Order: sequence, then C-alpha cells, then structure tokens
Amino acid sequence: MAGEVFAADEQSDVEVDTIRWVRLASNVLQAEGVRGEAELSMLFVDRAAIADLKRRFLSREGPTDVLAFPIDDEGVESGRSPDSGGSGPGVVPPEPSELPILLGDVVICPEVARENAADRDRSYDDEMALLVVHGILHLLGMDHADDDEAVVMERRERELLDRFHKGSS
Repeated sequence: MAGEVFAADEQSDVEVDTIRWVRLASNVLQAEGVRGEAELSMLFVDRAAIADLKRRFLSREGPTDVLAFPIDDEGVESGRSPDSGGSGPGVVPPEPSELPILLGDVVICPEVARENAADRDRSYDDEMALLVVHGILHLLGMDHADDDEAVVMERRERELLDRFHKGSS
C-alpha cells in the first residue's frame, strides 16, 4: 500500500471531487515508491486562506494555486519537553519503524486553479490534476528552483499525468 491520503474541502467557491484527487494522489505516491504507513493530507481552500498561508510561510503576498508543506522525517524525541513526543518516565517511545511517515500537506486553491486553467486554455480537471501531482512531488523532494530541476520535475509531472490522469479521463 502506498500510504494514506486525507483530503478536506474547506472552501465553497468551486466544486471539488475530493475522492478523485485522493485516488490520483495515492497512485502518484505508489508510483514514486512510497510504501507502508505514509500519510499525506490535501486541503482545498479559498483565496483568502491560501494567500494567508503564502504570506505567513513564504513572505509573499497574494493568492497562489498550490503550496506544499513537507514534514521533516526526523524521529520522535523522548522526554517531557513540549512537542518532544514523550509522556514522562517509564513510557517507552515507539520504534521509528513503527511510526507513520508524515509526508506533509498539499494545499490547493480551486478558485485560482480554475482561473489558471482558463488562462492556459486547459480544463479545470487537468489543472487540478497537475496541482495535485506538483504538490506531491514537492513533498517528495523535487523542486524547480533552477532550470535543470524544472526540466526533471516537469518531465515527471507529465509522465504521472499521462499514466494516472489522462489515461483515466
């Protein structure tokens, strides 16, 4: 199994088929070799929410279509410090191999996706599929900060979309 994907539609501006995007995300995780107790969440939010996240975490203004927030894969610490994972003396923390791998969160704004789809002369579903795949690849360590990375990431996006989105549409 490729792990578990959780999705929440926290906006009401554009209809979102969360089951479809969970299925795509699961297929992408499996194709990328993610196995076992991995967890990923996808949140579909409105313009104001994604603009707030972008401002708070990237120090940039305005809405965007997708943000990815990877979670570091460091093990749980022991001890009683806040957020250290332990609950006091005598409690044996779980082995790292027993813990789920928390990949992170992919946050998508369907309203911005719809606008981008119209601007790029593609369907809303194609744009949403691209954002799901793009966000997951970011969580798995891919980037497009320089031209070489962008070429590799875009190629992988096309391969995954051809396999799991365009082949199933």
